[in-house]
Amino acid sequence: MSLKFEIQPAANAVSEKDRAAKLMDPGFGRVFTDHMAIVRYDQAKGWHDARVESRANFPLDPATAVLHYAQEIFEGLKAYKRDDGGVNLFRPDANARRFQNSADRMAMAPLPESAFIEAVEQLVRLDRAWIPGGEGSLYLRPFMIASEVFLGVKPSAEYIFAVIASPVGSYFKGGPAPVSIWVSENYTRAAIGGTGAVKCGGNYAASLRAQAEAIEHGCDQVVFLDAVERRYVEELGGMNVFFVFDDGSLSTPPLGTILPGITRDSIITLARDAGMPVREETYTIQQWRADAASGRLKEAFACGTAAVISPIGKVRSASGDFLISGGAAGPVAMGMRKKLVDIQYGRAPDPHDWIKKVF
Repeated sequence: MSLKFEIQPAANAVSEKDRAAKLMDPGFGRVFTDHMAIVRYDQAKGWHDARVESRANFPLDPATAVLHYAQEIFEGLKAYKRDDGGVNLFRPDANARRFQNSADRMAMAPLPESAFIEAVEQLVRLDRAWIPGGEGSLYLRPFMIASEVFLGVKPSAEYIFAVIASPVGSYFKGGPAPVSIWVSENYTRAAIGGTGAVKCGGNYAASLRAQAEAIEHGCDQVVFLDAVERRYVEELGGMNVFFVFDDGSLSTPPLGTILPGITRDSIITLARDAGMPVREETYTIQQWRADAASGRLKEAFACGTAAVISPIGKVRSASGDFLISGGAAGPVAMGMRKKLVDIQYGRAPDPHDWIKKVF
């Protein structure tokens, strides 16, 4: 299925001067570009009315399904400015496929992969002036909501798919600093058969109380344990996690109840390219503590689209705290981060055809 997008440039676009001021220090997710892409769905017409238009509010009836039954999914990816002035997307096809998988699990209408990528590309083309230079990027947020107006528990018959964009600066000022994490023993994130592998808003809403608990204990992030035995490390509030051992191998929790992160998958591929053994296996919090104490564990790091890679320096819990590698960022995490970022910005070869050039 191919959709042709109607392009309607904004009449009230931000001036070049005001845009430059906003790009000086955009932060993360606070500044937005002039346009959005939008496609509508209903059972009679299928996907239709594809447009890129001025960013604006949605008029929603109080009985709109998403407000009551949380049928909603989203994605996150970035556009990167190359040194030659061109623009790269990183693995948008993987985001499109994960979006379809999320839609299937949430009983929503699947959006064709081609339409997802076209919406992202058209928005980037129109708002390319908003892409920061240096280590900044344009964060893209495709999402879909159930838009049928009814109060009955059933899948919606109507949906809105949209993409908005937000210029973001470097996630870490002064370079990636090791983060501290809190082990959640009171709250769980997902169970087998649930929505842990889906990028839906409800998962993140359910994690916020645990994240608040982490902050109350002076930590940057929360890490969740499995819902059954409360022993196995799963993932952080919004990031996957890796462990680096003294034999040069990496380990990461297996898929099933965790999000199949695209950064996670990329790290596994790059590590194996470099000859590093990578295991997708369960790992208990007790073993994590013991391996950090013995020195068997050399590094731990979290990964995701926003921060790419965050070294983990300290783990706190009700059972006591422990440091990893003295609380410092390790060479594997930092080397892997540089390798990945260099591919994203077009500064290094792309052996797996992950880059899609928009310009």
